[in-house]
Amino acid sequence: MREIDLTGGNYQKILFCTDFSDNARVAFQQAVKATSQRGSEICLLHVIPEPDAQFWKGYIYEVGDMDSKAHNDIDRAINEQYRPLIPEGVGFRVEVRIGDVARSILDCIVEYGADLLVIGRQGRGAITSWLLGNVTKKVVCKAECPVLVVPMKIGKKSA
Repeated sequence: MREIDLTGGNYQKILFCTDFSDNARVAFQQAVKATSQRGSEICLLHVIPEPDAQFWKGYIYEVGDMDSKAHNDIDRAINEQYRPLIPEGVGFRVEVRIGDVARSILDCIVEYGADLLVIGRQGRGAITSWLLGNVTKKVVCKAECPVLVVPMKIGKKSA
């Protein structure tokens, strides 16, 4: 498998999506490579899927300090896994949303004005993808900017 070369692009605003998986960390390395210019920015987006059942929606929003704990855990993961890898001169911001994952990503592309979306590809099987739908597939088909889908194999090759 060949290395991805992102140096030819003029990417000022890169939207990177994470679920904090190993594949997302590999994809983040590619997002950083796309920031070859000073003044570019990476916006990290994490979407918490909103459950369909009304009972669980109430539980997420109303239970004690759950919202605060979740945000603290997300902040800690970002500070440990991503912030240290941001090159000097590259901006970094974080968006956390609750809702439909694909729709939230597509909305953020437009709101942020992304020049490039970087997203990892999970290794789900064809049956799971067919039954449940695939966030990456939905986003690739509807995104209003170039999309870099990073397979886990890129990380295994670099290791």
